[in-house]
Amino acid sequence: MEYGLGVDLGTTYTAAAVRHNGHAEVARLGSRRAEIPSVVFVRPDGRVLIGEAAERRGAEEPGRLAREFKRRVGDPVPLLVGGSPYPAHALMARLLEEGSRRGLRAFFLGARPEVVAELARRCARDYPGLVVAGYRDGYFGPAKHEGIVEEIRQAAPHMLFVGMPSPFKETWCERHRAALDVPLIMGVGGAFDVLAGYVPRAPRLVQSLGLEWSWRLAMEPRKLWKRYLVTNSEYLWLAAGEILKRRIGLAGRAGY
Repeated sequence: MEYGLGVDLGTTYTAAAVRHNGHAEVARLGSRRAEIPSVVFVRPDGRVLIGEAAERRGAEEPGRLAREFKRRVGDPVPLLVGGSPYPAHALMARLLEEGSRRGLRAFFLGARPEVVAELARRCARDYPGLVVAGYRDGYFGPAKHEGIVEEIRQAAPHMLFVGMPSPFKETWCERHRAALDVPLIMGVGGAFDVLAGYVPRAPRLVQSLGLEWSWRLAMEPRKLWKRYLVTNSEYLWLAAGEILKRRIGLAGRAGY
């Protein structure tokens, strides 16, 4: 038996299809519908609603509703929901809360040994329903990759959080995705340091302005200056060039 899942995450609607034994079937995401609205609603208690349920609640409290996911794919700026940023460590915390509620298993890979150990300890304390299936620091070479993959697979987690730099974590996760056999794999960058208490989170005012990146730069300048001031600038330059080329191309076709 073989299967595959394809998801079209659009600006307005999201649809999905499942390939089962060579045949593609549209997956029903909503009640009697093949598509659901691409919206997310964050309730006052932190629980997240999506699709039709989010649309209904958003009509009553529009400040807690977020749209336009497609343009945010790959965008380093946190998603704003109800005026508040939703960075990686906040999303990870929400998933841990949900995992605790459902009794799921989590594995943490990355960061320094003392950081990931403290993260595992805090998760066991703060999320009593969550099972910490295992953890391992991010200091290892290529010779240990196969063993680490097997360790994670044997632990059988429902969620794998990878707190390592880019682009290593993306390429490593994609290369070993099938062998890991984990339903949810999430790259979270420096979220381990934040949730373990080694890096303080920015004040609420800085968060609300979407400037948490500047706070992190101030906290860890030696680690992050090149990424924010060089790598991000290069990304913006390349992105601007790509946007300009597309707009020129569209203008040319319209004139023709």
